[in-house]
Amino acid sequence: MANNDKKAKKVVVIYAPPVMISHLVPLVELGELVAAHGLEVTIVLGGLTDDAAAATSSSIAEGAATAHPAGLSFHRLPYVTRPRDVPAHDYVLQTFALARASNSDLREFLRAASPSQVSALVLDFFCGCAVDVGAELGIPTYFFFTSSISGLAEMLYHPVIHEQTTALRLRGHGGDDHVHAPGNPPIPLRDLPAAYADCLSLFLGVAEQMCKSHGLIVNSFRSLEPRATDAIVNGLCTPPGCRTPPLHCIGPLLKLGEAGTNRHECLAWLDAQPEASVVFLCFGTMGRFNMEQTRQVARGLERSGQRFMWVLRRPPDQDDGKLNADPDLDALLPDGFLARTKDKGLVVKSWAPQREVLAHAAVGGFVTHCGWSSVLEAIMGGVPMLAWPMYAEQRMNKVFLVEGMQLAVVMEGYDKEMVGDEEVATKVRWLMESDGGRELRERARAARRRAKEALSDCGESRTSLLELVEQWKRN
Repeated sequence: MANNDKKAKKVVVIYAPPVMISHLVPLVELGELVAAHGLEVTIVLGGLTDDAAAATSSSIAEGAATAHPAGLSFHRLPYVTRPRDVPAHDYVLQTFALARASNSDLREFLRAASPSQVSALVLDFFCGCAVDVGAELGIPTYFFFTSSISGLAEMLYHPVIHEQTTALRLRGHGGDDHVHAPGNPPIPLRDLPAAYADCLSLFLGVAEQMCKSHGLIVNSFRSLEPRATDAIVNGLCTPPGCRTPPLHCIGPLLKLGEAGTNRHECLAWLDAQPEASVVFLCFGTMGRFNMEQTRQVARGLERSGQRFMWVLRRPPDQDDGKLNADPDLDALLPDGFLARTKDKGLVVKSWAPQREVLAHAAVGGFVTHCGWSSVLEAIMGGVPMLAWPMYAEQRMNKVFLVEGMQLAVVMEGYDKEMVGDEEVATKVRWLMESDGGRELRERARAARRRAKEALSDCGESRTSLLELVEQWKRN
């Protein structure tokens, strides 16, 4: 970014959290989109502790840089020392701590680049502590929220929720109590992220940091979440005495595979299936079941009688230190399952091109962990969802999807020890065969139409992005 040929150009700096793939991918997509509109974009990777921690982030960065070499670059801040007082297993607390440890290096990087050259600093919420760096250097600073508008409304309102909810009840996530945030359906306490209790002061700090920013950018679109959007814009979600920054809804930020790339074999299998006949099961990069839960899912799929494609990852109780190893299907699945279901089902080991799968005409339902990127991919494919949340903010997303947007129904038992095979069979059959499932599918297709309208030339998301880009060009 400090090269002589770039000194006269305005730059947008995007500050990404360390090794948080679900956040890094949409941040890179935002960078690609902004660069395509004529601004220089530098994505800064901070909070990395060693070469191994940097490897995953670098692979995403290199892939994006190769596809879009003009206007998009990456900068890795110096490695930092992992704080000794942060538990090794608490990745949320570690991410906040490592981002804070990189603040001084970010400051020096921005100073070397000349703050007058930087028209905007865009932060992921894990990097919110850098809002003070932007203020110190006089750089307009924005937050990019990688989840839903409803989730943003809840986060902004969380200081008020905290005042209304005792720390003990919040930590216990107990009973049938609910929290209420403007623009959102009631959220059961048990569906709040566990990290809210473990890292409460940090999340309360994020809400305060967001209110200090020049704007909030969110990976969603207004017509998908109108109540939450109106609540934020009307200042109902920020605590008393705090300003509400401008809201910029620019999503969905999604990109299908480049034309001409090698096509995954699972897509050829889908080509041979009838339209909207296949249930797709996929639970993200961290979503894994133990052996018994895996067998319950298998038995449920077989009992349902429906066509399915299932992306199956190695169970945590079979790791043997090999986190990325493919599962042993013969050892993992019920005896004879693959042979009995070979005419109707496909089990894919570890990974499938989810965006392309959900965009395929043969897919008629999606069993999902409710990660926001997965939700947007389902919406863009017009695919209804069965919600099986697992970790992080996914339980809140489940509430928004089921009670708010009405694009999903819940897989009962997600919050218990086991989802039984009968529940899997019943819900999959309901989704694919019942009148209720057909109504859900129609709502999903209507959401797809609204998403495409939002991204069209005069659509709400495209207009919001162009306004933001023009503002940054003038800064």
